Amino acid sequence: MEQKKSISSWRKIGCVFIVVCLFALYGCGKDTKESATVRVGSLKGPTSIGLMRMMEQAESNKLTNDYTFTMETSADTLLPLMIKGELDIALVPGNVASILYQKTQGKVSVLDINTLGVLYMVSSDQTVDSLLSLKGKTVYLTGKGTTPDYVLQYLLSQAGIKEEVTLEYKSEPTEVAAILEKEENAIGLLPQPFVTATLAKNDKLSMVIDMNEEWNKIQGDKGSLLVTGVTVVRNEFLQNNEKAVLNFMKDHQESAKYVNENPKDASLLVEKSGIIEKAAIAEAAIPFCNITYIDGIEAKTALEGYLQVLFDQNAESVGGVLPNEEFYYIPNEK
Repeated sequence: MEQKKSISSWRKIGCVFIVVCLFALYGCGKDTKESATVRVGSLKGPTSIGLMRMMEQAESNKLTNDYTFTMETSADTLLPLMIKGELDIALVPGNVASILYQKTQGKVSVLDINTLGVLYMVSSDQTVDSLLSLKGKTVYLTGKGTTPDYVLQYLLSQAGIKEEVTLEYKSEPTEVAAILEKEENAIGLLPQPFVTATLAKNDKLSMVIDMNEEWNKIQGDKGSLLVTGVTVVRNEFLQNNEKAVLNFMKDHQESAKYVNENPKDASLLVEKSGIIEKAAIAEAAIPFCNITYIDGIEAKTALEGYLQVLFDQNAESVGGVLPNEEFYYIPNEK
């Protein structure tokens, strides 16, 4: 009897030992950095709209990663935070990502394209329906020597009418809107969501030219796209937390998809965040903000072509030189 009890006891001890070993083996083999706290910075505009669903879910602890979000009005504020390591991921204009790459000597990588072109020609003149129809006319716009200016000049040049279109620069989009209001058939180049807000105040105005369409006509099958915003990550954070970064990319893709498929619900989140004052304007603007999620080789091809155009206009607009291959994070090649 004593021998049977002894055997039974040893069996129990053996089972416990096996369970403990299996638990230890599982624990040792698991990557403890599958999730992480990710500090995300973005700009108050279309590039942040695609994050709205992610922000909502993060607030409710429904995502694998923990996120903190910082929203600024200027890329000049986000860049120092990335350089100092106070942000891990940032959503910035495509050319600013290139500048950041040069400033940090290659210490950031592009994860995805989050927003395509947001520029539209606005006018009450319904005869304006293509670049060629701008011949002999004046276009009002903001930001001489900025990316919208370079994009427009490139497109006009490719259409062969650069010298036959007058560009008149204003300080603020509100100045362009005021001219469109006062001068019949005036033409202005404006970004979303300001376009939608302007149209809501004047039913005589409409979007007469989509600059994305004009870009695509000229670029053809080269794969380049008119890029507004991209997402960059600090390489140090990426190397130490790659699974968490991949989680972010998945969350970002799903968030952008949700916003595009549910503009009414997303508009409430946009209003709450303060990006656009009224949900009704946000709902109308979202379909034209070209919120997207493009990563991998497709993103590389799209962004390379866009940066090349800017570089040809003014090399300093992309940081003086074009980024090399290491600028682009391709998950399946890492």
